[in-house]
Amino acid sequence: MRAVLLAAGFGTRLRPLTEHTPKCLVTIGGVPLLQVWLAGLTNAGTSKFLINTHYLSDVVRAWLERHELQDRIEVTYEEKLLGTAGTLRANLLFCGDDSVIVAHADNLCLCDWRSFFAAHHERPEGTVMTMMTFTTPTPESCGIVKVDSRGIVTQFVEKSPTPPGNLANAAIYLFDARFLRQMLTDDPGIEDISTQVIPRLLGRIHAWHNTDTVVDIGTPESLRSARETKDGRVKELLAVWAGAERRTDGNP
Repeated sequence: MRAVLLAAGFGTRLRPLTEHTPKCLVTIGGVPLLQVWLAGLTNAGTSKFLINTHYLSDVVRAWLERHELQDRIEVTYEEKLLGTAGTLRANLLFCGDDSVIVAHADNLCLCDWRSFFAAHHERPEGTVMTMMTFTTPTPESCGIVKVDSRGIVTQFVEKSPTPPGNLANAAIYLFDARFLRQMLTDDPGIEDISTQVIPRLLGRIHAWHNTDTVVDIGTPESLRSARETKDGRVKELLAVWAGAERRTDGNP
């Protein structure tokens, strides 16, 4: 499994905190969001990471160059932001021929990643990607989906003032890399996953529901809430990751 972690955002709603700190390095429980992603996905068996940068890219790169996993990480700088699908197109060689997970590394997600991966590999015939969903208390601020009895996405409504429910797109996706390559090569106009990829793939997207934690760290209020309620969970995750790293190094 390979992962593309999107870490190029400006985090404008979190200013002044993000004037000198990239949003992906904002901390929960003293742990940068990007570290939460690297630890969780590594624990679940992800072997290689691609991280895109733009805003305060030198700060992100310097942090990654000191990271224990630096040998598994590739960093790509986007002088002009390419969009979620545009980043994938520019890095199709990295994606390889297996499955690839795509996620925004400046939000918080805690879940059973192995279960998510397994659901993708066992997805219904005819589906080409798996979307993580969650139940949101603020559906008007999210992309809302409807699924059928097989867990296949049949409807998607992006940030409507009158949403048709509260089952939300977490903007965390698993793609079949070969399909992804064909789609992005055949249509060079695709730049965004939410607005251009999902609508054309309705009926071919499998949904996996995260009953644990998905938080959009987009405002000071959401950051404060995450710090108040998720500090302990994040520290537990890092303890598991640290133990796995010691075992990999041959230490007790």
